[in-house]
Order: sequence, then C-alpha cells, then structure tokens
Amino acid sequence: MAIIRTVCGDIAPESLGVCYAHEHVICRPPVEDPDLILDSEEAALRELQWFREAGGRAIVEMTTADYGRDAHALYRISLATGVQLIAATGHHKEAFCGPWVEGRSVPELADRFIREILEGIDRTGIRAGVIKAGSSLNRITPNEEKVFRAAAIAHRHTGAPISTHTEAGTMGLEQVALLKSEGVDPARIIIGHVDRNLDWEYHLALARAGVYLSYDQISKEKYAPDRLRVEFIRRLIAEGHGKQILLGGDMARKSYWPSYGTGGGPGLTYILWRFVPWLRAEGVPEEAIADLLIHNPARALAIG
Repeated sequence: MAIIRTVCGDIAPESLGVCYAHEHVICRPPVEDPDLILDSEEAALRELQWFREAGGRAIVEMTTADYGRDAHALYRISLATGVQLIAATGHHKEAFCGPWVEGRSVPELADRFIREILEGIDRTGIRAGVIKAGSSLNRITPNEEKVFRAAAIAHRHTGAPISTHTEAGTMGLEQVALLKSEGVDPARIIIGHVDRNLDWEYHLALARAGVYLSYDQISKEKYAPDRLRVEFIRRLIAEGHGKQILLGGDMARKSYWPSYGTGGGPGLTYILWRFVPWLRAEGVPEEAIADLLIHNPARALAIG
C-alpha cells in the first residue's frame, strides 16, 4: 500500500491535499547573506497558518543537512499548524554538499540517505520522505554525481522519490539520463526549478521523458514573468502533460515571507490567492488545477 512519509508519520496519498512541491520552512545555510537564513519558528508558524487558511495542506521541505535542516523544528511546526511537512534527505549542489561528500563513497552516502528515510534523521525518529540531489550551473560535478548515484540507490532501496535542484534550470535532461542509468524510473523523478529556464523545447523534452516538472519559482519575476509560467503550464496541459506538473514557490528568503516583516514578499499564499486564479482566467480547467495542486503531488511523493 502506498504512503507519503511526513515528519509526523506516514499518511495515505489521498489525504495529502493541496501541496507545494519545493519550499524551505526552517534552514540555516552556511552563507553570509542573512536573508537566506530562515530560523524563526514563530515566523514559520504564522506563515504556515496563513498558508493553511488559503487552502494549503502540505509542503515538501527541501532543506538537506548541508543547508541547515532541523528535523525537530519541522516536527513542532507541522504539529502546531496541521500542515504536513515532507522532509528531505540527500544533498544540495556542490557549493553546499562539497564538505559533506568529498572523500565519501557512493555506498556510504546511500546508506545515510536510506537510514534517514527508514529510521530517522540524526537519531530523532523523524523520517525523510524525499531524496534530494542537485547540480551546478551547466554541469554536474564529481561530488554531485556521487550524490545522484547514491540517491538512485536509496530510491531503489526505499521507494522514496527523487527531487532535484537545477541551477538556473540547467542540466535537467542530464540529471534524468544519469538517474535512468542507475535504474530509476522517470516517473519517480521530480526535476526542480524548470521555470528558471523557460525554453519550450526543453520543457517538452523533459515532459516526454516522463518526469515531473517542478514549476517552483512562481512569483519570482526577477527570473521570468509569471505570465510565461502560466503560458508554459497551459501549453503542457494542452500537449497532454498536465499530470506531470508540480507547483511551488521556493520561498527561501526572509524577504519572501510577510511573517518575517522584512519585505512583505509574496509569501506562501501567493500561489493559491494569485497564481491559481490567473490559471483559471487563462482557461485552465478545474480538473487540471486539481491535478497541479493535489493529485500530481500525491502520485509523485508516494512510496510503495
């Protein structure tokens, strides 16, 4: 029987509800930019409460150990808000994973990923439900390749899906080829940040490869206008790929969260209150919207 593994325990896929595919709720990355450090549980509680009031029910929390993951905090926040959080094992791109991966073998990495899915993160008993792997701009470094190969082993052992970071949307097809070479079914792969690279033929090639496309930069007009995201999603649905699209905002800065009071940015309600109505206005039918928000995440995140 299929399940989705959340920080508070396993749930049935059909009980997941409206889910964002790629976010950060608590993270303390080793960076100098304080805007990238989301360390307030109080702010997270407020933001997730607003998300829930907007209709949200679940979030894939893509913070890995090298980016400052805090399993206990995620558990507390999920319990307090009623928002299901799916935690990540695996690693980010080279800039973060390097010190964690250098000198370690693929089996060593895979063993840790498997343990975090089956037993718990750092002996907490709080288990991860998705495996992350990331690549750098226009390349997959040797350390990143080790993470991808370890992610594939962990996937084969646990059934957990693999969700990726692509730098500026590059290397998605190469990620798919690498994971397929390790025996991963494309239907168990989520390619992240594809809307950083709004090249129609690239998106169509990814969709035809059978993977999920994560449109998770929604609201970030500095990368591309949302009108293009709407257009690409509408076109993919028309091409028959509507069941392979996931949505998210990757709100990984204090200034993106109104709850921090630093910038009043779009926040976790933007997709539900602004972007989804825009899709409707452009003729995307309700059943397709339900796929984007509910049914696709339930399939993509299912284990077993």
